[in-house]
Amino acid sequence: MLIRINDKNIPEKSIAEIVNCLKNGGIIIYPTDTVYALGGDITQPKVLEKICKLKGIKLEKANFSFVCSNLSHLSEFTKPIPNHIFRIMKKALPGPYTFILEANKNVPKLLKQNKDTIGIRVPDNLICKEIVEQLGNPIISTSLHDSSDDILEYFSDPEVIHNEYEKKVDIVVDGGFGNIYASTVIDCSGDEIIVVREGLGSLDILN
Repeated sequence: MLIRINDKNIPEKSIAEIVNCLKNGGIIIYPTDTVYALGGDITQPKVLEKICKLKGIKLEKANFSFVCSNLSHLSEFTKPIPNHIFRIMKKALPGPYTFILEANKNVPKLLKQNKDTIGIRVPDNLICKEIVEQLGNPIISTSLHDSSDDILEYFSDPEVIHNEYEKKVDIVVDGGFGNIYASTVIDCSGDEIIVVREGLGSLDILN
């Protein structure tokens, strides 16, 4: 199913339909402030396996992020964040960044695998924000493509994405053309801040 949404006038009915799909274990493709993403409700146990099967990757190889509507969700899933890290995150978010943080015991074991960290995203996208807010908890999410892929049209054109994935996911949310660049990934889980991947987000936030 394709649901078109204009971020200047977001219809409650469309968001309710998307949220209902997520709460019933459905998988959606939706816009962020970077590339389009695959997502599901973190509280639904089968979602991780569904997304990995769709991408053709093993769970331990997948890079999932928690997509939040704001920073208030963080304490539910992360260990206490040092003040200097939190200041950087407040400067950067919402925006095209993924912050890797230490996970706490509330994070599903399947997600942690051999690591005790999680990626946190707060995209600067009104449609995404509205979906997460109405859902009431973060979306477990991964980019539609992998970093090893070439940049192709289907990353950004929702019509092409729908043609490619309409039989593989429950809903494709058309929020207009997406970006072709991924988020900047910053690992803040250790003693030093490490830039894992430089993407759309500027590194000036670290200065």
